[in-house]
Amino acid sequence: MDAPRHRFAQIDPNPWVVVLIACLVQLPLVAAPGYFSHDELQWAWRADTLGHVPWWDDRTTFQFRPLTFNLWMALSRALFEHPHAFHALLVVWGAGNAGLLCAAGRRVGMSAWLAALGALGFVLTPYAVYVHGWIATIADLIWVTCALVLANVVLRVPRPPSIAAAAFVITAIALLGKEAAAAIPVACAVAWWFDRDRRARWTAALIGSGVATLAYLLWRMPALLHAPRDGGSLYQPRLANVPLRWLEYQLFTPIVPLFEAHTTFLRLAPAIVAAVLWCFLFAALWEGNRRRAWLFVVGGAALLSPVLVLGMSANHYGYAYAALSAMCVAAAWPAATRRGRVIIAVFAACTVLHGFAVMGRMLEVARVQSVFSPALARAIAAQPGDAPVRLRIGKNAKPWMFQRLTHEIPAYDGVPIGDRVRLVEPVAQADYEIEPDGTLQPLR
Repeated sequence: MDAPRHRFAQIDPNPWVVVLIACLVQLPLVAAPGYFSHDELQWAWRADTLGHVPWWDDRTTFQFRPLTFNLWMALSRALFEHPHAFHALLVVWGAGNAGLLCAAGRRVGMSAWLAALGALGFVLTPYAVYVHGWIATIADLIWVTCALVLANVVLRVPRPPSIAAAAFVITAIALLGKEAAAAIPVACAVAWWFDRDRRARWTAALIGSGVATLAYLLWRMPALLHAPRDGGSLYQPRLANVPLRWLEYQLFTPIVPLFEAHTTFLRLAPAIVAAVLWCFLFAALWEGNRRRAWLFVVGGAALLSPVLVLGMSANHYGYAYAALSAMCVAAAWPAATRRGRVIIAVFAACTVLHGFAVMGRMLEVARVQSVFSPALARAIAAQPGDAPVRLRIGKNAKPWMFQRLTHEIPAYDGVPIGDRVRLVEPVAQADYEIEPDGTLQPLR
């Protein structure tokens, strides 16, 4: 019996094995027969009506993400009618990020098993599940992929000039995907402080990424300061938001029943329990390695830095933070005390359960959307003239789903929708009642 255990212990799961396992554990996301929110439906319409988004700056546009938007439209043209394939693409992409994360972990000295478990733990965080299950998060996939590629370049390439050039190009690509890539030079500065053996490399990466980010900010400053923006106070930066946002991203992770990070403090008791558990986790990291404990906090804050000033937290904003946190926690295991390992195991178990809970909820929404959106299009097509279709949300149906799935949808399946749909109060007169599964029950 000893020999098999010994042979098993000699197996080193390489990053490609991690990619394969990451794909397998995310198969429920691939099974989604529809989409999660209005964004996918809106951009599917844009893909049919717009040639492309301009690659040069429009000073009246707050969100300038030409790489994301053009890629999204191209993928929508090819895959929107095939949701399983669309979701599979994001799952494979996310699994690739897990492989890059595993490779980076190996290069900083983690064992093969710890690096693999950390990368797989990242994939099953509620943050990563949300990103890999929602087509509208392509921007987050782009910039975090770029950040992980840059990390592997720094850890592998010994020549600072080559690193600086690569950092400039990679960061520029990331910024064309999403403004949150401004976190890359901040993360490089943190890595410079903690990785003493590679300070010359991280200096080069900081210079290259910093120049790209500074050039981007100077180029985009008029729009970032003055362009009109959707979302009300969401995109209004305020330093006063930073402490609460940071707390939400820390405490949301182990609260299994929650679906959205911005609901972390809606119920005080679970938030208090999560805060206690997080403090225990930090203490466990501190006992094993104080520098790693500080990296867990400071590095996570660096990767969250562009979004901490915003008016609301969101799951996909925590994607990069989840990657670093998962690896810090995994790396802490060998040096942790017995009590510390119990705490780490409890926190990790809550996080993974939370990820599966989010996965289940996203699959539920996709099933409802695959029924509701075609039914709504048929109902509008059958409605005489331009009269709106009035929908009443039925018992046990979830209002937030249908609020999202009817929000500013120009058209679906060739049927113009626009302002021709109304969600009415339960006591109001309506044309249809929405059943929990998304079907429309005629009321007259």
